[in-house]
Amino acid sequence: MRIRRFGAAGAAIAAGALVLAGCAPGGGSEIEEGTALSVAWNQAFYAYNGNTADGNATANNNIIYMMSDSFAYYDDTPALVQNPDFGSYEKLSDDPLTIKYTLADGVKWSDGTAVSTADLLLSWAANSGAFNNVEPEVDPETGEVLNQDEIDAGVFFDSAAIGGGLDLVTEVPEVDGNSITMTYSEPFVDWELAFNLQLIPAHVTYQQSVDDAASDADAAAAVATAIEEGDTEVLGPLSAFWSHGYDMVSMPSDPDLVLSYGPYVITDLVQDEFVTLTANEGYTWGEHKPVIEEITVRFIGDPLAAVQALENGEVSIIAPQSTADILTALEGLDDVTVDTTSDATYEHVDLTVNNGGPFDPATYGGDAEKAQLVRQAFLKTIPRAEIIEKLIKPLNPEAVLDDSQTIFPGAPGYDDMIAENGSAEYAEVDIEGAKALLAEAGVTTPVEVNFMYALSNPRRVNEYQLIAESAAQAGFTVIDAGNDDWGSKLGDGSYDAVVFGWQSTSTAVTSSQATFYSTGGNNLNGYANEEVDALYDQLAVEYDPEAQIDLLIEIEKILWADAYGVTVFQFPGVTAYDNTVVDGVVPAPLAPMFFWNFWEWELVG
Repeated sequence: MRIRRFGAAGAAIAAGALVLAGCAPGGGSEIEEGTALSVAWNQAFYAYNGNTADGNATANNNIIYMMSDSFAYYDDTPALVQNPDFGSYEKLSDDPLTIKYTLADGVKWSDGTAVSTADLLLSWAANSGAFNNVEPEVDPETGEVLNQDEIDAGVFFDSAAIGGGLDLVTEVPEVDGNSITMTYSEPFVDWELAFNLQLIPAHVTYQQSVDDAASDADAAAAVATAIEEGDTEVLGPLSAFWSHGYDMVSMPSDPDLVLSYGPYVITDLVQDEFVTLTANEGYTWGEHKPVIEEITVRFIGDPLAAVQALENGEVSIIAPQSTADILTALEGLDDVTVDTTSDATYEHVDLTVNNGGPFDPATYGGDAEKAQLVRQAFLKTIPRAEIIEKLIKPLNPEAVLDDSQTIFPGAPGYDDMIAENGSAEYAEVDIEGAKALLAEAGVTTPVEVNFMYALSNPRRVNEYQLIAESAAQAGFTVIDAGNDDWGSKLGDGSYDAVVFGWQSTSTAVTSSQATFYSTGGNNLNGYANEEVDALYDQLAVEYDPEAQIDLLIEIEKILWADAYGVTVFQFPGVTAYDNTVVDGVVPAPLAPMFFWNFWEWELVG
């Protein structure tokens, strides 16, 4: 499952309003030596840097969450909880918007190096795109980067967070002791979330990419100097390593590549099997001290296999993608607590518009209108209501069709949104309408559509089959491109349509910008519309909740008219745990879901 660094939908939980609270209780206990717990997740860990376009996935960020710290985090309410043990932030000015971040004393990396303003500066430089001077040129058919030499010679931080607010901080932040101060070029409504990102160790990134002989202190200082002076000779290799040097599917030989600045540190990683985290002895500054010495996250893609592993005692917590069979199987287990809290995640089908396929204007000699008609025709064949009825209502009888790209059903503004956004055009399957659109486009059938989905996920298999059967009636040949490695293939142009879920990580009103903005870090299908970009620019500086909804409605009118894709349903979440083994498990709607309070987990008995 992919995550949106800034959330899955504006106004998804609280219409963009952030609720501040004091520190959550729990933590602070002594680690119980020799204790261990195994849990399961449905996708393998593959990147230590969860900020990159490739690494921005729940499978990575759940693990990273347990080995990092932050200025604030979400609880299960969800409320944004400030974390003064790590650091603090304060607004110094509204005009211009000026924010000061200060690190607390004693915060350090697991190699003993202090977390410093150099790490904060690197986070700003990488996630603002301020120094990027080259963009990848990708072959639409193969996904191959055509200008790799140019990228290697330039500066390109491949961040998924670009467009999330830090791009408005165009000048290098001012450093003063253990603080940095950021000045925005214009107001930004979600400023409180813009810099709440995973840190990557500046000293390690420099040593790995520029000078492996540099001391930790000198390396960190060199990064800060390069950023302050705009030294592209240093920033070039630094950006390349930041973007790709932390990709991994097995335990690296150099432990510096998995440094922790949080409660746990990675001590073992076996490809496609598990990752083990051990309590970080150097974590002394925070209240989130874990009790369990070792946590192993096993990678189990098949939901039924996860249930079996729970029953057999191989794992004690699971959160499989739910089906009626999965829920029935879980409810039949003894000593297992099952929580069906809905996730802040939505299922959707996206169409690729830049890969030379059936939905790309280039296929029709640059005729954007013809490509749009073909996209509209395909979306008219997607049996959204049937998917809800057969796959979701057995789990949640109250489930409804999700008709918004940016607001969840039941959230403020949703009813106004779906009354105006144009989603009604795709409420029901319209085979004759799809045929008419193809005829209007002058496109002969069959039209081949490579459709990607998670091959080991039974619900996605069923969705694919329902879609393929329906689309065939209108003249589409939907080719099975199911793949267990679907997450790493997102955005590579190898597919024409894909079904997956966006997982929220925050309540930011501008969260969807990362997906629909032409240069957004989560823009995986090549969509670009100048009017949409302009509306998001307005949204970023709009503080009135009603006006925010109005802007989102205007954005969605364009998205639905452009036949970007369709939303289908909000995930029926399920978390199950063995209550004879572990206590303190509290599912949360936002990522990292049940991992959010890992420091409160305790072994029973």
